[in-house]
Amino acid sequence: MAQVFPFRAFRYNPARAPFDRVLTQPYDKISPAMQDKYYASNPHNLIAVEKGRSNPSDTPQNNVYTRAAASLEDWIRNGIVQQDPTPSFYAYSQEYTVPGTEERHTRRGFIGAGQLEDYSARVIFRHEQTLSGPKADRLELLRHTRTHTGQLFMLYSDPQRRVDEILAEAETSAPETELRDEYGVTHRLWIISHPQHVAAIQKAMQDQKLVIADGHHRYETALAYRNECRSRTGKNDSDAPFERVMMTFINTHSEGLTILPTHRVASHIHDFSWPAVRRHLEPWFAAEEFPFSSDAKKEEALKKFLACLINARARRAIGVYPADPQKCAFYVLTLRNGVNLAQLLPNVSPLQRVLDVVLLHEGILEPALGITPQAVTAEAHLTYEREAIAALDALDSGRAQISFLLNPCGVDQVMKIATAGEVLPQKSTDFYPKLLSGITMYRI
Repeated sequence: MAQVFPFRAFRYNPARAPFDRVLTQPYDKISPAMQDKYYASNPHNLIAVEKGRSNPSDTPQNNVYTRAAASLEDWIRNGIVQQDPTPSFYAYSQEYTVPGTEERHTRRGFIGAGQLEDYSARVIFRHEQTLSGPKADRLELLRHTRTHTGQLFMLYSDPQRRVDEILAEAETSAPETELRDEYGVTHRLWIISHPQHVAAIQKAMQDQKLVIADGHHRYETALAYRNECRSRTGKNDSDAPFERVMMTFINTHSEGLTILPTHRVASHIHDFSWPAVRRHLEPWFAAEEFPFSSDAKKEEALKKFLACLINARARRAIGVYPADPQKCAFYVLTLRNGVNLAQLLPNVSPLQRVLDVVLLHEGILEPALGITPQAVTAEAHLTYEREAIAALDALDSGRAQISFLLNPCGVDQVMKIATAGEVLPQKSTDFYPKLLSGITMYRI
């Protein structure tokens, strides 16, 4: 069963540090340019902790991790960051526009301290594999700061929406934190400390299975740190602070949950020929063609192509923009009626055969283009783009030989696959928007 607890969060003091100038995006979304911008925005910006600058002169005694710890200690000592007086849950909402559209949504959840569980306990589930590099970095940072500044994004499924009712009640008062980030997302935070509400949230969550939507590396870092602390203390104390980690919990049955697709761009393919690829795929896929002969006609073809890709989602649609000296065109590939997916994807579980990203990798990239899973892991041929236009521009600029556009995975698909103990291909999901780092902090 899932165990969640209120905690006394450390939060920025708005009288000393304006929220919109000190909070950051998650560490793995911070580009060098964003890092520079954060450093310039405020001397107390969380970037100094979340993703500080390395220097050529760094030593074991003075490096990015020791400086992060020193900054955080200084901010706490001088009242820049303060600890809340009462153990609480925190209602957290994000109002945003879905990229590429004019759709406005609000996603609601709550922040708490979740009990760390090994995957074998089948309480917390992953949906992606992790890489060793990011975990080593996050673990060293945690050893020095003993603080979780970034949020783990956890999904749970409650059709009764019991917690959602408590969050809605919290939102009737003015938020404790409110800011608009660089992507136009408005973030709001409310404190939930009433014992009755705290107990109701804990009761509603105790029968839940939790799926990591974002933050796999940070979760496994927290597990590794927990194990180090257990070894050091020589005992298992379930109430020890290191046995828990800060999490944001989002109900899959609440409104505003958006998953964006991540498109694939392929290059450096030996003897690439789009006509040959089409012939190879002909028995399995029908192709709807959107040709163009000028920029004006390309714009018209692009609109029809993107609309067709979305409308054909039920038929397992994959958008294609290939380099072809004979014809300029976009294509939407759909599975032919009666195709035996067990025959087309023999090494894929029945649960994963329903995913377009798996169909692309196993049914097109490997058999038709020779891009093996090993090549994907080595990043030899594929790059990734969130924006469809960026994926298409990669071909127009000559950086790619073929671009593939995908529809997003459904949250129900992610939950079913993860709770069955399976993982999706890398970059199968992009939950939008991201959870801000530093909006609450959990100190161990």
